[in-house]
Amino acid sequence: YMPTLMENNVKVNIMGYLDELPEKTYQIVQRAMAETANNTGLVLNFAFNYGSRREITSAMQEIGGLIEDGELKSEDITEKMISDHLMTGHFGKYQDPDLLIRTSGEQRISNFLLWQLAYSELAFSDKNWPDFDEDDLKQFVNDYKHRNRRFGKVDESDS
Repeated sequence: YMPTLMENNVKVNIMGYLDELPEKTYQIVQRAMAETANNTGLVLNFAFNYGSRREITSAMQEIGGLIEDGELKSEDITEKMISDHLMTGHFGKYQDPDLLIRTSGEQRISNFLLWQLAYSELAFSDKNWPDFDEDDLKQFVNDYKHRNRRFGKVDESDS
């Protein structure tokens, strides 16, 4: 897949506890990220060996360490700081997904990006992932484009 990714200027981000992957898999994911690091087109994010509760716990441990070392006061902790300490912290403007499409008829988020999905739009497909195709994606993106995103605010027209 690497030639296709490079031809299409796709950048690959892979998050998770990658050091716990089998060595061969670890080398492949590191290579994919390194070789596509400077691509500026579509950004393709993957999660391998990932769990959101563990991710949040790790972020809190990092921030707690800063407090213990006297580098930070608890009252200075912000949502942005927490976001920046999550695995998606280096994803820049792509830290929080705009749209999550869940396939296979499942209607749950399964310990996936619990913090980052706070204001994401959710969509569900009965199709299994291998059967989900470009037309399906286009339909979901089109539906998404017509949604009224409120980012936690109350819709004034509902009052």
